[in-house]
Amino acid sequence: MRKALAAKLAVKVVVVLGLAEGIALGILLISLRNIWGFLFTNELQVVEYLSAIMPILAISNFMDAIQGVLSGTARGCGWQKIGAWVNLGAYYLVGLPCAITFTFVLHFGGKGLWMGITCGSCLQSILLLLVAFNINWEDQASKAKERMMYGSSLPTTTTTILQ
Repeated sequence: MRKALAAKLAVKVVVVLGLAEGIALGILLISLRNIWGFLFTNELQVVEYLSAIMPILAISNFMDAIQGVLSGTARGCGWQKIGAWVNLGAYYLVGLPCAITFTFVLHFGGKGLWMGITCGSCLQSILLLLVAFNINWEDQASKAKERMMYGSSLPTTTTTILQ
């Protein structure tokens, strides 16, 4: 019971840290959006374009921070298959069509590409958040304890994996 509550608390702490990192970096990106471009080029047109797209990049980075934390939680619970399906659905069934629509149909150009990626990342974060909220932490703790006591059935050496 105590281990389950500790695991649940750890996930909450990491989500809060991910939120804080996403917000802090987003504020930094947006507040310095007129300067970032000059780190790479002196072309005014490129600098202005980067300045215009930076709020979208900040949102994308924020969503990426959240989904990274939640993907790690799913992997830690041994739910790689769920994470893979969420990733497939979010990016290939939603993000890619949104990116194509924004970029080529609505003629947003590079902004449209990043808007589509951000849509996929946002959906992935939402779906992984739903997964994380529905974790039975006591069950996960007992499974972890069982793996520690009886060992894992996974191969332990690379030669075993390659055979």
